[in-house]
Amino acid sequence: MDIKNAITQIAKGAVVAARKLSRVPTTSKNDVLLQMADGLLRRRDFLLAENNKDVVQAKKSGLTTAMLDRLTLKDATIAAMAQGLREVAALPDPVGKVTSMWRRPNGLLVGRMRIPLGVIGIIYESRPNVTVDAAALCLKAGNAVILRGGSEAINSNLAIASILQEVLRKSPVPAQAVQIIPMVEREAVSAMLQLDEYIDLIIPRGGEELIRAVVAQSKIPVIKHYKGVCHIFVDAQANMEMAVDICFNAKVQRPGVCNAMETLLVHNDIASEFLPQVAEKLKKAGVLLKGCEKTRTILKNIEAATEDDWYAEYLDLILAVKVVENIDEAIAHIEKYGSLHTESIITKDYANAQKFLNEVNSSTVLVNASTRFSDGFELGLGAEIGISTTKLHAFGPMGLEELTTTKFIIYGNGQVRT
Repeated sequence: MDIKNAITQIAKGAVVAARKLSRVPTTSKNDVLLQMADGLLRRRDFLLAENNKDVVQAKKSGLTTAMLDRLTLKDATIAAMAQGLREVAALPDPVGKVTSMWRRPNGLLVGRMRIPLGVIGIIYESRPNVTVDAAALCLKAGNAVILRGGSEAINSNLAIASILQEVLRKSPVPAQAVQIIPMVEREAVSAMLQLDEYIDLIIPRGGEELIRAVVAQSKIPVIKHYKGVCHIFVDAQANMEMAVDICFNAKVQRPGVCNAMETLLVHNDIASEFLPQVAEKLKKAGVLLKGCEKTRTILKNIEAATEDDWYAEYLDLILAVKVVENIDEAIAHIEKYGSLHTESIITKDYANAQKFLNEVNSSTVLVNASTRFSDGFELGLGAEIGISTTKLHAFGPMGLEELTTTKFIIYGNGQVRT
């Protein structure tokens, strides 16, 4: 069987599985998720061994440090994947939830009920944990999922999928509710993106190049997240110590992820006091600073930031720094150079905090907290399926509810339209 036909058969199987899964009780879905968590922990050595094959090959291939970080499984990573499954099992099931009801003048009782989207295709790079997160969230929300990971993580992804499917085969949930595409050829992705008859939504997770390629080829609606150019604005009324700690965390704690800070904006009134403090701590952690002209008059030995730096998603220990005159200039900078991902303001001024929340239109906006909290797990959604910077049909970290849609339900008592 050629690749196109093989992918089509996978998709057809997913459609059948999705119909069956939509009728599986919550208790059964939760039990499956808990068994999957136990299975991952029980097969830890197998997972680490298979992942090591990918890591060794990736190093030989010259994969970037950021990509290697995402690819590598550790004991803590496996424990986190298992915990993610348990978290999703503990969350309320959105399927069948009636979100609102109202009565029309003619007596009809009209409401909206949450239902699964159907079949979801996930295309992702490097991160084996996405295999678990996507399977858990799609399954709990009643959707069948087709997973297509990157070739650099093929052994890891197949190993994880084999554990998940072993559980499914012994459960009321159809085994084809979670399927992984075993081919590494790019033709498999191209074939998958043409199957709008069977697949309801595509969610790509990876670099900007991957996502743009998926959008260009797909006949299926795509949830987009091109890049995370995240900003922190340190206001004139900021608590200096808090601001230093938050900026350090947002840049250094895990620089190779999309919710790490890439540009620091500092109010002119405190720049001469704040910048030396934060720069000292960042430089000790190995952060390379690039600054605007005003920044470089305060921090003498840093590189000049270019226009390209304001658009950059470094995914590395590099930070662009700009001094701004006021909150309006900070918001204007974010509007021009941001990617609708995550922005934060550090301030003790309530009016400025509210202005920032109201006027910055990114998917996650924070006050006095690190951008690293833009994450489904951290925000209480359970393991996230991804972060959408597309306003339709979801915006920001996507959890269970974002993997459902609503249908109208109507109760009548003999009404006819006149």
